[in-house]
Amino acid sequence: MPPTRPEAGCFQIDFASPFAVTDPAEVALEDYARTVTRARAAEALRDDPAAPVRAVHLCGLTAPVAPALARDVEDFARSLLAGSSGGLGWS
Repeated sequence: MPPTRPEAGCFQIDFASPFAVTDPAEVALEDYARTVTRARAAEALRDDPAAPVRAVHLCGLTAPVAPALARDVEDFARSLLAGSSGGLGWS
């Protein structure tokens, strides 16, 4: 699943701008993206461990992610910004 060696069924949702999220929020983002896209796996991407999340890499998809669904995942990431929602935003 590494984004450096994508497999068939992988897709990446690149964000218009990176999001500085906490570690628990990053896990929530990965879970949300995996669940709503029905991917087998999801990984938040950063340029380095201290950098903001710039994308989500998904694997195990049968088709590319529709633009509206990609926007939904990006909107969810935006909602996770520290102090913006008071929670992780989904259950």
